Amino acid sequence: MKFNLKRKFQQFCLILICLLVLIFQSDIPNLKAFPMDNYQDEMVIEELRLKVPADAKAAWLNAEKEIWDPWLSSKDGFLGRQLFWDKEKEEALILVNWKSKKLWKSIPMSEVNIVQGQFEDNVKTALNVNKNPLELIYEAELDKQG
Repeated sequence: MKFNLKRKFQQFCLILICLLVLIFQSDIPNLKAFPMDNYQDEMVIEELRLKVPADAKAAWLNAEKEIWDPWLSSKDGFLGRQLFWDKEKEEALILVNWKSKKLWKSIPMSEVNIVQGQFEDNVKTALNVNKNPLELIYEAELDKQG
């Protein structure tokens, strides 16, 4: 009987140790982390990178000014944007500041696609080409920290 009790106690201790290891192995900090959807009302920056050949730079800048500027300015939540061009890579970086992700994402994609088509037509007309020479390389969103 004494041997059986000792064996049961050892099994109990082994199970207890296993449970403690499992509890402390769980990633508790991640359980307390907020999903990014909780930041719908925080400022967000839309990041776009385009391939813009040197011979298309002026047409790109003009189309940005004529097409995107007025349209963006009419959108609720639009705070402004910055345009950059890297002549070595022949790439443009566009940073668009939005008051919140919720306001930005509330704009229908169908409307964005119409404006994008007007933008591309403007560039093609200015360069007298049939195909849009500007290529979207990368798009992302940046959440303001602090």
